[in-house]
Amino acid sequence: MIRMESVTKRYPDGTVAVDRLSLEIPERSITVLVGPSGCGKTTTLRMINRMVEPTEGAVFLDGVDIRERPVTALRRSMGYVIQNAGLFPHRTVLDNIATVPRLLGVGRRECRVRAGELMDRVGLDAALGRRYPYQLSGGQRQRVGVARALAADPPVLLMDEPFSAVDPVVRKDLQGELLRLQDDLGKTVVFVTHDIDEAVRLGTRVAVLRKGGGLAQVAPPADLLADPADEFVEDFLGADRGIRRLSFFPSSAVRLTTTPVVRIDATAERMAAAEGVPRLLMTDAEGRPLGWGEPGPRAAGDPDGRRLVPYGRPFTPGVDSLRVALDRAVLSPTGWAVAVDADGRVVGVVSQAAIGEAIRASRARETEEAGAER
Repeated sequence: MIRMESVTKRYPDGTVAVDRLSLEIPERSITVLVGPSGCGKTTTLRMINRMVEPTEGAVFLDGVDIRERPVTALRRSMGYVIQNAGLFPHRTVLDNIATVPRLLGVGRRECRVRAGELMDRVGLDAALGRRYPYQLSGGQRQRVGVARALAADPPVLLMDEPFSAVDPVVRKDLQGELLRLQDDLGKTVVFVTHDIDEAVRLGTRVAVLRKGGGLAQVAPPADLLADPADEFVEDFLGADRGIRRLSFFPSSAVRLTTTPVVRIDATAERMAAAEGVPRLLMTDAEGRPLGWGEPGPRAAGDPDGRRLVPYGRPFTPGVDSLRVALDRAVLSPTGWAVAVDADGRVVGVVSQAAIGEAIRASRARETEEAGAER
């Protein structure tokens, strides 16, 4: 465990970057530091590996004051990932990953074998091992940075806005990769971001810092969204924090219907039987969605399917959250979300109204459980 006790960082000009911060960072968890610009997130992170020395207070690692350890040994015991990866441009991918083990005296061959294993673990093709950083995409460079941070198998991983320089699609992919790695490796991760959505997705706990470096609130993401400590935290979380909360409610609560679901080769009688619904979701012979069509024989459309309305993106009940289900329904041309199984076959559809019922039921259940705990 990392423990910070009344840590303050004051610069010679009087600027206070971090102000009497006391924070516990549990083992084998992801603690996210989030807050507005100038709140001391990065300074706090760098005080953990002594890249910045606190003016007052102390930082403890497993109960030992980090000032009692040689600074080089401390830093080599912690992985460190920064924005844009910070790779050595004159070294290949394999040699970049092998940097810390080589500094620790591990043989070159063993280091390269370990680097190759880590490339596979973070989702990099082995063929990239002999390339240089400039030959990689932004997402690939960040993966190399994560692999390099893991190379010496450190118990602590410090990550300073590591995904902020890549596009949203790559960023989401890298976030998922980090969660997968954490499930496998169980590191103590301290993660800095300015993005509250990223904090909520990744954090086991989220620490919100005020401008000036004070701690406003620390809590699991669901609790933070449900019960902000004060107006500052509420404003920082944003006006749509209620929508973000839906990320913690499972979509298995929605009631699906299969009434409008019809195979493209169904008989006219089968299509006519569903005349009570405004649209029919047409599927192929294997049950995969094709699009929405009008009830009756015309629903089959022309052979090339030109009369079918796109069905939007589907969701998977029990895997995706209620937030995803609601998003799919809102963005659907028909206002209905399509639910599929792991193989992409339709298991039903759900309206925005039915999703609303599931949200109300989930919140009522949450209130009952909270009352029982008290």
